Parts: sequence; structure tokens; C-alpha cells
Amino acid sequence: MTLDQLKDELDKWEDVQYRMREEDIEYCFRYYSDFSEIEDEEFHLKREKLLEAMADMENFVQQRITETEDKIIEIPNE
Repeated sequence: MTLDQLKDELDKWEDVQYRMREEDIEYCFRYYSDFSEIEDEEFHLKREKLLEAMADMENFVQQRITETEDKIIEIPNE
């Protein structure tokens, strides 16, 4: 890579880092951008795994809420 290409690559990575810090990591990867300008397969695999893990956590928490609400409903009124 040329010096200009390396500087461009560095700018892209620094932009990702900035967005992660300033926009919130969830917003950054879920809503802000798919970062198609980043040509790094490992980055995109990790991004997809992160999105899947966030969705799994949201589903897990919702499941626990539903289970707890169901248990509350099952208790006779005092």
C-alpha cells in the first residue's frame, strides 16, 4: 500500500472508533452504518456477531420479563 492508501485506511478505522465512542456502540453498528467502506472481512464478521449477540441479549431479557410476569399472574391475589 502507498502512504496515501495507508492514511486513508487509518482515517476509516479512526472513524469507526470515534463512532463507537460518541454514538454508542449499539447505535454505531446497528443503525449508523454498515461500514461498507471498511474492506476487512474479520471486522465484518465481528460486527455481525456483535449484532447477533445484542439481539440474543434483548430476546433473553424479554423472555425473563415474560416468565416473571407469568409467575406474578399465577400468584393468587392477596
